[in-house]
Amino acid sequence: MQPLEVPALKPDLSSRLVDRSPVPYAYVVLLVAFVTTMMTVPGQTLGVSVFLDSIIEDLDVTRSTVSLLYTAGTLVGSFVLPWVGRFIDARGPRLAVGLIAAAFSVATVYMSLVNGLWMLAIGFVLIRGLGQGSLSLVSLHVVNLWFVRRRGLAVGVTGLGMAFATVVFPGFIETLIAGFGWRGAYAWLGVMVAVLALPLGVTFFRDQPERYGALPDGRREAVADAPSAGTAYEAVPERHVTLAEARRTRAFWTIVAGDAAVAAFSTGLVFHHYDLMAQSGLTRVEAATVFVPLGLITAFALLTGGALMDRVRPRFMLAAMLVLQAAALLMAGAVPLWLAPFYGAAIGLTQGMKGAISGAIYATYFGRRYLGAIRGTASTIGVAGTAVGPLVFAVALDASGSYWPALIGTAVVSGLLAAASLTLKPPVESEPGEGPLGAA
Repeated sequence: MQPLEVPALKPDLSSRLVDRSPVPYAYVVLLVAFVTTMMTVPGQTLGVSVFLDSIIEDLDVTRSTVSLLYTAGTLVGSFVLPWVGRFIDARGPRLAVGLIAAAFSVATVYMSLVNGLWMLAIGFVLIRGLGQGSLSLVSLHVVNLWFVRRRGLAVGVTGLGMAFATVVFPGFIETLIAGFGWRGAYAWLGVMVAVLALPLGVTFFRDQPERYGALPDGRREAVADAPSAGTAYEAVPERHVTLAEARRTRAFWTIVAGDAAVAAFSTGLVFHHYDLMAQSGLTRVEAATVFVPLGLITAFALLTGGALMDRVRPRFMLAAMLVLQAAALLMAGAVPLWLAPFYGAAIGLTQGMKGAISGAIYATYFGRRYLGAIRGTASTIGVAGTAVGPLVFAVALDASGSYWPALIGTAVVSGLLAAASLTLKPPVESEPGEGPLGAA
């Protein structure tokens, strides 16, 4: 593991956009990442759940069958993420986002052509691997490159893209389905990815700011006594940890376990949302209202959680996130209409904190140099969690006629992981300079 270093970095790339930007270019990257994150919705459980009943009815299949295909598709799609992460490290986020967004738009249009189980399985692999996995990965990656001292807050702002989408897209997709059918709705979403995420990402995403003579966090000051061979800038001290080194730390696996658990259980709740609410006596319209507080509270939790990630020890953040997850799981078993906003708020707090924690903590603990490979591996495990969650809930329903066994069991697991997260230690305790995120 390389020691903490403060290198004098010299520009080796040029960009008119970076040089002529009227605002610090880090904020341009942040705004575009907000949009590309929002456009992952067709591959997110949030988007798929709106189509679920239409797909089941049209293809004449059971909910368990679709859940199983969704699980398999998510798992297979996640296997590519370590490779995607290494590709981003090697070739940069600009080329990566172009290839990913182009492929994702085609995959989303492909979903409109699905007419059987094999095509559905392939579609799930594509939209989960490319949208929920790869496009999310590159969007967070580029923000982590351009922000260091304010990384938590920047990741929180990026996550607002999904929070905004949570409020807007369920109703928007329902409107598309009503007007064009579920197939037409998927086709229109594919067009949106092509005209928004693709050109914006390719135009504005850039590699590490120091390579363009810029500074992370939008800072502009140069070091007066910098070495002579070209312009050099102050670099924030970082420790650069390889993937192999990260995997040998308990910190890595503690973070991954909590992240994957919340990914799995929250996905199970959202994937079966309308059926869960129906068992509590809510109509589809009433069930859809849950997404409003969910989205608004997610936005609040992303911003506040992101700011806290720059100041608070992560063990407390992880524990709080998992306790909130347990509360949401127990609430989901009985949601009268008056409780629906509070249920949505509990999920929103959980998902907002998850976005802030998982989005920033890997770069803060392990540095930016090998971030793609580290986040790619962590994302594979997290996405695998999203595959398992819906299946666990579906199996419990088929076996007992109720979601309660799954809800209670997953709430217990969340509580145990919350207790374990309180023991989180820095990856390397003997080396100074970890800051608040590296403290126990």
